[in-house]
Amino acid sequence: MGDRELTRRRRLAVMSLAALLAFALLIGRLGYIQLYQSSWLTQRALDSWKRDIPVEPKRGTVYDRNGRVLAYNVSAPTVVAVPAQVRDKAATAARLEPLLGVSRDRISQLLSKRTLMVYVAGGRKIDDAKAGAVRDLHLPGIYITEEGRRYYPFGELAAHVLGFVGIDNQGLAGLEAQYDARLRGFPGAISFFANARGEAMPGTENTYIPPKPGEDVYLTLDEQISAFVRREIDRVAALYRPDNVTAVVADPSTGEILAMENAPAFNPANYRDYPREVYDRNLAIWKTFEPGSTFKIVTLSAALQENKIRLDERFFDPGYFEAAGHRIRCWKAGGHGSESFLEVVENSCNPGFMLMGQRLGKDALFQYIRAFGFGAKTGIDLPGEGSGILFKLSRVGPLELATTSFGQGVSVTPIQQVMAVSAVANGGMLMKPYVAAKWVDHDTGQLISERTPTPVRRVISPETAQLVRRALESVVARGTGKNAYAEGYRVAGKTGTAQVVGPDGRYMRNHYIVSFIGMAPADRPRLVAYVAVDNPKAPVIFGGVIAAPVVGHILADSLQYLGVPPSSQGISREYGYLDVKPVEVPDVSGRSLDEARRTMLESGAQLGVQPVGQGDYVLAQAPRAGTKVPPGSTVRIYLGSKPGSGP
Repeated sequence: MGDRELTRRRRLAVMSLAALLAFALLIGRLGYIQLYQSSWLTQRALDSWKRDIPVEPKRGTVYDRNGRVLAYNVSAPTVVAVPAQVRDKAATAARLEPLLGVSRDRISQLLSKRTLMVYVAGGRKIDDAKAGAVRDLHLPGIYITEEGRRYYPFGELAAHVLGFVGIDNQGLAGLEAQYDARLRGFPGAISFFANARGEAMPGTENTYIPPKPGEDVYLTLDEQISAFVRREIDRVAALYRPDNVTAVVADPSTGEILAMENAPAFNPANYRDYPREVYDRNLAIWKTFEPGSTFKIVTLSAALQENKIRLDERFFDPGYFEAAGHRIRCWKAGGHGSESFLEVVENSCNPGFMLMGQRLGKDALFQYIRAFGFGAKTGIDLPGEGSGILFKLSRVGPLELATTSFGQGVSVTPIQQVMAVSAVANGGMLMKPYVAAKWVDHDTGQLISERTPTPVRRVISPETAQLVRRALESVVARGTGKNAYAEGYRVAGKTGTAQVVGPDGRYMRNHYIVSFIGMAPADRPRLVAYVAVDNPKAPVIFGGVIAAPVVGHILADSLQYLGVPPSSQGISREYGYLDVKPVEVPDVSGRSLDEARRTMLESGAQLGVQPVGQGDYVLAQAPRAGTKVPPGSTVRIYLGSKPGSGP
């Protein structure tokens, strides 16, 4: 055998061996794919064929502190289309037109889109009857999925706290936006297999993956207290036609917000029917303005804490106070003359408070102002909170110190004032406000998380807080806050009347914000309530005239609702010759209707009677016997067929 033949055979052997090795590697690779990668490749293929039609989750329910439903979702059918599966688009559009009330041309345009899925016009969140009619058509490529429709059973109540949702179940304002991630839940899907053109693959079936509902939340709000507030600010809005009204009620010991209302208000279910400036601004946390005399509580607290004044110390008010060459006048022409510092508080005497500020000095006063929470956000769990504006300490001279002392030149929010006064009410501790109390699983009701009160810092001592509360109770019994007096309950508070700065930086001549902030019972406050009325139209514009009665009514009704017993231990109201003294409602239960009318008239107060129900005898009455009411008030009497029977 020659060398050439040997070489040829060797080459052939090498090539055969190489081919055999390559074949073995190919077999090994195929075996590896079949044995080890089969499930992975199958899943990859299925994923490439799989298409999902989203199914919206049920949004979490919102409850008040007592379990009353404030916002909830009802599932609503929605018509969707997979355009690639619609065989005859014109015929499909023609059959849907009479059911959905949308032109066939509009539906055809949607069905012609080159997309996986479209919402059919007129088919979002429809009623069950209409959805059933669409389903009965058995149209290829037309599916019925579920979306949530949000309901707010109390309408305008707490609207700015709750907020609202958009068409796609997303929170857009208020708590709905703040806690959207927790309320929204996780979507499910209707899954099917389709080829590259989007056509359903034969021999495959649809799969339903259920959505996971969002978490339910219990708020600190109390629906009944909110209703009291809503009633009062609606009455003020109708009576005085202001630009707006805002009111807040809080538990001073915890920082829980029990009510937060604004006027004008809106219905969250139909928010688009209202101007944006109405539904997009929660005035209680967003609006900043000069507080006026309600801010004097901070100055008083600081002066007492630093031992710069005593409440029994005398002061002479000549009707003005001079600072940096400026004469700043008292609201009362000619001044109050000789008075104690307790009377300075009762009379809301500006010169007296400017003297307190002068004795404190700018460093100490502004240290207390910031300690009480002004100049910074409170951190309430609602979107859109403002922080207010304070003078920079380097720019505070004698004039700025004087005006700040009585609430002019600084800008604050209502929620800041509520929390600052809550610190006085609870014994000196600034608390962080909140509205979401606990979260529970929607399906099981199991507790997920719960919030506890958050102390921020101590601002004054319990002893100083007690002195301030006593002085503020005297304001309501004897001073400018008399109209907040509630018979049987110890109310403490402070009036405020502040001019509004115009666009030119000057105070507007006839534009005022009047306010009142109060707490009760004064010895151990359960509630703090605040109301501010912007630009009321009235012949007499003072916080004590317009705002004080609002807070008095809110506190009295709320304390009675909470079961707080009346007390006779407080400071008795002092009546002037122009003041209208309340009268006591007589007991007419068990009497006939005629006897009840006669008793009310003979009571000396000329009380009116409003019969409720049918019958000849009085079963109950409201207000109850012994309640003090203004002369001429109307008493509702509930009638039955005989004493002791039902209405």
